[in-house]
Amino acid sequence: MQNDIGFALYEAQIGNLSQYAKPLHGFGSGVFEIAVQNRDGAFRAAYVVRLRKAVYVLHVFQKKSKSGIATPKPDLKLIAERLKDAEELDKTD
Repeated sequence: MQNDIGFALYEAQIGNLSQYAKPLHGFGSGVFEIAVQNRDGAFRAAYVVRLRKAVYVLHVFQKKSKSGIATPKPDLKLIAERLKDAEELDKTD
């Protein structure tokens, strides 16, 4: 699981889109979610590539809900807050 997420983030850094990554809806273009599942559960990582300085990892978590594939609202709120922080950080020199 850690290797899959780590390699997916490496792929983002070199400009590729991992087989595990998909756009994270509601955040505009350039924000993606990595979804990996193994015997220990479902894991997610949200990151942004649309900023100029770096690939910013916004949130990594284990999905606890057994029903549905939607990202839980508290996690989406945290991602939104961290995206704003990353956008501000990316503006500084």
